[in-house]
Amino acid sequence: MKKFCNLVFTSVVLLILMSSCFSYKFTIGEGPQSGVIVKEKNNFWLGGLVTGKISSPEEMADGAENYEVTEVHTFVDQLIGGVTFGIYTPTTTIVQK
Repeated sequence: MKKFCNLVFTSVVLLILMSSCFSYKFTIGEGPQSGVIVKEKNNFWLGGLVTGKISSPEEMADGAENYEVTEVHTFVDQLIGGVTFGIYTPTTTIVQK
């Protein structure tokens, strides 16, 4: 039981420490102007080898010419990926107009 608790504790600590490691950001036009934020999930299976639903930043921006796109593995995304042992690995796309 003690071994299991140590494993769970170590896993949680690693997830917390790595929660912002996987992200990238790019700016379209002059960047966000209105401050409106739209979020969508992307679905990947088998460690990212098979794609499911993928968000479209252009559609999320809804015709805006100036916006910023951030692709990130949130803490919840990483937790889900860990619990499913990488079978399902979601990411989050954030568009700020």
